[in-house]
Amino acid sequence: MSSPGAGLALRGYASLLAAAFIWGTTFVAQMEGMDELGPFSYAASRFFLGFCSLGLLWLASGRGKGRGVSAAHFSERQSGWRVGLVAGLIMFVASSMQQVAMLYTTAGKTAFITCLYIIFVPIASVMLHRRIRGENWAGALLALTGLYLLAMHGPLALGLGDAIVLVSALWWTGHILYIGRFAAHADAIEVSMVQIGVCAALSFAVAMGFEEITWQAVRGSAFPIFYGGVMSAGVAFTLQIVGQRYVEPSHAAILMSFESIFGALGGWLILGEAMTGREATGCVLMFAGMVTTQAGGLMRRGAKRS
Repeated sequence: MSSPGAGLALRGYASLLAAAFIWGTTFVAQMEGMDELGPFSYAASRFFLGFCSLGLLWLASGRGKGRGVSAAHFSERQSGWRVGLVAGLIMFVASSMQQVAMLYTTAGKTAFITCLYIIFVPIASVMLHRRIRGENWAGALLALTGLYLLAMHGPLALGLGDAIVLVSALWWTGHILYIGRFAAHADAIEVSMVQIGVCAALSFAVAMGFEEITWQAVRGSAFPIFYGGVMSAGVAFTLQIVGQRYVEPSHAAILMSFESIFGALGGWLILGEAMTGREATGCVLMFAGMVTTQAGGLMRRGAKRS
């Protein structure tokens, strides 16, 4: 008979894999959302809907009326707004570059290159005077080799969309490091709600200046907007919170990185995006690099428990 702890862990794994599935297939929604809308118009619509869904969750949890958080944590609850503002600015740059890049590259490539954050984060930690282990270097080498096979066209030709996604991955790395440094004790729902609200407002401002937004185009992109907004920002975020209650961060990172696999599969099944053998090999090497960066830590933790 399985223990209650094992059941909770299984619930955590299932929640994180479900979140990864939603995030991965959201790449497909982003591609389809730009059939009728410009990249910033789609992003504004998506993030506004996500902001509304998280706002409802925020109100339902009692935070809007001062419930759900004790008076002793009032200052921490307030910090969620401040942290979310800066996080939103970083997220806006990262998500905007990612969205624009998808005009020039595929959903599968975008998903895999974006997930290089799992390589860049430990490497960036060196600048924060943290130790980087051998598996991190090995993982980085595997991932960079895979990136070359996946995204390089010709001897030294990096596709425009691939290059933009790569830069956006660096911004996502900054976002992850910022959240890890400043939001550990802030209210998670408030941080997410504010950062998504900032992205919605800035995306709308850019769209108003450079794109034409029509109600007909918004209505025609209703499902991609719904999926990218409610499912990605609302449901997947909640699943992540539930999952990380029962799964330690190192395991959670591996599970959430499966968004790259789901993104590639979604592009293949739904959009009909074909991958050559060279590109498929690149995907395998990139995923191997992602897992390698975390595998050593998992083995050391297992050895300590045995």
